Amino acid sequence: MSTGTFHRPDKKLTFADALPAIGLDALNTSAALQTRVDRKYLVDSALADTVLASLPARAMVLEMAGLRSFTYDSVYFDTPARESYLLAAHGRRRRYKIRTRTYLESALSFLEVKTEGARSATVKDRIPYGPADRSRLTLAGLDYIAETLGAFGTLPALRLLGPVLETGYARTTLFLPGSGSRATIDSDVTWRIPGNHGWTLDRKVVVETKSGSTAGALDRHLWAHGVRPCRISKFATGLAALCPDLPSNRWHRTLAAGFALRPEDAQ
Repeated sequence: MSTGTFHRPDKKLTFADALPAIGLDALNTSAALQTRVDRKYLVDSALADTVLASLPARAMVLEMAGLRSFTYDSVYFDTPARESYLLAAHGRRRRYKIRTRTYLESALSFLEVKTEGARSATVKDRIPYGPADRSRLTLAGLDYIAETLGAFGTLPALRLLGPVLETGYARTTLFLPGSGSRATIDSDVTWRIPGNHGWTLDRKVVVETKSGSTAGALDRHLWAHGVRPCRISKFATGLAALCPDLPSNRWHRTLAAGFALRPEDAQ
């Protein structure tokens, strides 16, 4: 049985090797995009390498300490009634997610509250968080959630919140200067119900573009290669895949169209 943090995968996409680098400070200055519109794509790994290697627009890749791929470890929190999940499952216009996120290479953790309201704009608020507390909500964390969601206009039963899903993946981040947009490519995406064995997305990567109200250069490039946006959420789609008793109609097409999982440690 696999528990605890996820490990950095040995495999990587190769398209980013030839791209010029950009540092984190420069990326955040040029495209912080804490408020943005996200478009998501589920792409065959081999096709992703080919398509991304032929980007028509100049692109740069995030590089820190000589690395261009970084391992993320997230824990999502919800109530026993799965209030956060059901808001997404039923397509409510005002919904939220609560998670901790740990960057394994730097051993930095944050508590994040993501809200989505009018016009599908996503806002992410976060505070530094102790890595040792990644799987639980401290009193300070609960106060932050109450403050953030209270300002958003909703508030779950804080005392009922607990960890319901863990995710891990390797992320490559792109910056497209022409549109001021950014994109992430997540490989070896793995989901785990706390205390259980993990399951990894088989031979697929998740591409997510983050831009303003109009599509960016990468969106148009993907469309030109026949790749269309799909409904996928690491929290909601992963939980639906691992818990078939939950309503999953918003992600039914994604789950039915090549969304295959293999055991976490299987090659």
